[in-house]
Amino acid sequence: MRVCVVGCGAIGSLFAATLATLPELEVWAYDRDSAHVDAINAHGLRLTGQAELTGQLSAVDDPGALPACDFGIVATKAMHTEQAIAAAAHAFADGCVASVQNGLGNEEILAAHCGRVIRGTTFPAGRLTAPGVVAWEVRGETTLGPFEDSPAPAAEIERLAGACSRAGLPTAAVADARGAQWRKVIFNAATNPLGALTGLSHGRVCERPALRALASRLVAEGTAVADAQQITLDADPEALIDYAARPEVAYDHKASMLQDVEARRETEIDFLNGGIARAGAAIGIPTPAHETIWALVKGVEASWTA
Repeated sequence: MRVCVVGCGAIGSLFAATLATLPELEVWAYDRDSAHVDAINAHGLRLTGQAELTGQLSAVDDPGALPACDFGIVATKAMHTEQAIAAAAHAFADGCVASVQNGLGNEEILAAHCGRVIRGTTFPAGRLTAPGVVAWEVRGETTLGPFEDSPAPAAEIERLAGACSRAGLPTAAVADARGAQWRKVIFNAATNPLGALTGLSHGRVCERPALRALASRLVAEGTAVADAQQITLDADPEALIDYAARPEVAYDHKASMLQDVEARRETEIDFLNGGIARAGAAIGIPTPAHETIWALVKGVEASWTA
């Protein structure tokens, strides 16, 4: 079984390193960061924090060097999906491709290049601390299911879920993964930009009543959009927000969007709050709070080049 992780940043590295510990798997990674790729090939891909391990795998910064793979796991930032899968799709001509990315719309992009697509949602979190080294900061579960318009076979989804679980990333294969995906999209859209706009960790955002109330407004709007599409969330985003604020879970965790803002990198706001706002507009559900947050973060991004 050959698996390639496309986009070996923090999340991609968690999948690549853990899967590489399974002797029955051959793991590859494609990433544009040449220093990261060189470090992985020289020393392995090291995880610290929630697990201490080093996975031995083959990493490339040239997608043409990828062999044919049974599975692809796409973990790029959402705004890089098109470029990444267009370059790597040849490796999955006879395989299946799963998105474990944030936001809405990634599966549609993958389906334009690959015939068997898996809708995925993952909750582990971490950060790249050095080339070839990732700090695993938050544990969590992953859900995989068929992308309705271009589905991977159920048996293949179960095969990939089983490998991830054996590697230490608990993963469920389900018939409908939309509920899990929308739960995370709503959670992320209600919390990540608040951290990005204030500079606060998740726990500190939740300690401020006005910010916590704003998060609830964002949750309510996102849930209304999901309900209107007959998507049943698999869990309550409000409960997840409070759970993540616990000191032993993710109180001090800086959301990926805050990390992007601090580094003056483009954020995933277009696929989070922007995705919810576009979905709401398409079916006549108002999302004024999401539209406001979307505009504010886009303004922050614009300030870097003003």
